[in-house]
Amino acid sequence: MSSPRFPSPEAAVEYMKKVAVARSGFSSWLDVEPVTVWEGESELLLVMRPEMTQHHGYAHGAIVGLMADNACAWAGASVAGDVVTGGYTIDFLRPAKGERLRARGTVVKAGKRQVVVRADVWAESDGEAPVHVAVAQATIVPTGIVPTGIVPTGIAA
Repeated sequence: MSSPRFPSPEAAVEYMKKVAVARSGFSSWLDVEPVTVWEGESELLLVMRPEMTQHHGYAHGAIVGLMADNACAWAGASVAGDVVTGGYTIDFLRPAKGERLRARGTVVKAGKRQVVVRADVWAESDGEAPVHVAVAQATIVPTGIVPTGIVPTGIAA
């Protein structure tokens, strides 16, 4: 794993709130909350609303996909700076029914041109055990842009 791209875990979360959420219309509308973005790992939380569901009342697949995609991209950004998603695959394990969705991303391998990341998504409700609803793998591509607040460091080959 390469050096952290942010000066501290708190700075990473603040940066993601200001850039990855506030500048993204979809993430902003959803009110995605970054919990952790540090050293190749990310965690994000989303409080479900009725307009995020499909006709059976489960979280729409696009919402679950966004959580997996963001978890992968944000974990990748923690080691590679500014990134975009090159592609991802997702497997839905069971319906995502709950009060919240939580996603965690973990970098598998960071290189100069791509970062491979895995994500898991859970549906949560108070008083109930979390339900694992999706697993994804993504190829995250560094843009080469070093935004303000990110420490420019090398990436492992």
